[in-house]
Amino acid sequence: MDDAALNPAAVEIGRFFARPPEVVWEALTRPEVMERWFARTVGFEAEVGTRFILVFPTEPPSEVAAEVLVARPGEQLTYSWIYMRPESKVRWVVDWTVQPQGRGTRLLLTQTGFDIEDKRGKMARNAMERGWRNLMPKLAAVIES
Repeated sequence: MDDAALNPAAVEIGRFFARPPEVVWEALTRPEVMERWFARTVGFEAEVGTRFILVFPTEPPSEVAAEVLVARPGEQLTYSWIYMRPESKVRWVVDWTVQPQGRGTRLLLTQTGFDIEDKRGKMARNAMERGWRNLMPKLAAVIES
């Protein structure tokens, strides 16, 4: 994908891992592994229709209600994401695409649902991009260990 094709209202981050797709998929879908780099999950299964909670280790803990929209093992995981705070009614969609590439795996994260015409929406989009970029090294450490 070239830069001209990128959606300015979306967060899009790609990364290559010198590990097979199964290892990358496991890091995205096994709750005990997800907790090591991302968040604790409550009720998560990589099955379409599964509703679950992500609990982020902030103070106080931040909770996100989520639902699996797409689950194609080893290929794609997509879920909706809604903060469980009354002032935040925004619904985002987080999509992970896993693709074999050479002797490893290309992972593409795409998060959509931001209204960048709104100042707060644009700030949220930029904050989420920073957050995902900060998480990628943690994810890499888990995948490559």
